[in-house]
Amino acid sequence: MLTIHAAGLLLTGDPAAAPVPGGAVLVDGGAVAALGPLDEVTAAYPGARVRRWPGVLTPGLRQWHALWLLTRAYHPDPREYDELGDRPLTGDCLAALDLPETRRSGSVRRGLQRMLRYGTTAVGGPFRDTVVRTAVARSGLREVPATLAPGVLDDLPNLDPFHHAAALADAIPAPLTVGGRADLAAFDVPDEAGLVAAGAGTCVATVLAGRLVYRGA
Repeated sequence: MLTIHAAGLLLTGDPAAAPVPGGAVLVDGGAVAALGPLDEVTAAYPGARVRRWPGVLTPGLRQWHALWLLTRAYHPDPREYDELGDRPLTGDCLAALDLPETRRSGSVRRGLQRMLRYGTTAVGGPFRDTVVRTAVARSGLREVPATLAPGVLDDLPNLDPFHHAAALADAIPAPLTVGGRADLAAFDVPDEAGLVAAGAGTCVATVLAGRLVYRGA
């Protein structure tokens, strides 16, 4: 089924392309089939389902610190919130936990789910740990090489890709292109400057290879 994702502003991530007010992305299966103003896309594909989101549409984001967040942090189960809280545990707090493989696997899966809530669709690898590699493969998140300038990966890890980015281009693996994989996200902000300032916690939807995998309340 063809699906159109629409928002007040489309940012394709292509530095040569202007933002598209009232923009839309047509998704066919797992690929982008068209990009442009909503009225033009709906006129060309009148039978497509339309999902409207507040704010801006962008390519899905890239999480450089995925390996750290999945192997050096514990993401509590909601049933553990009374005891452990709802924030990732690191350092001495992590060392004090008994983490058999089943419990560690659950943490990794929850960590990946939390990344989806921040519009993340690509994670920086490689992942050599079997538990992490398996969970990433099953999640559908795309693994990309974590090649950065020296020192960037030493910054304090954060689930928000914009914590380490000064512009949208710094936080995405690739622009949205017709024929490319349909990885995109919607954020409840007015424009790119607002997104960089407010961060990816404003995410209201994440689409992974054409599938809506996160929808905010």
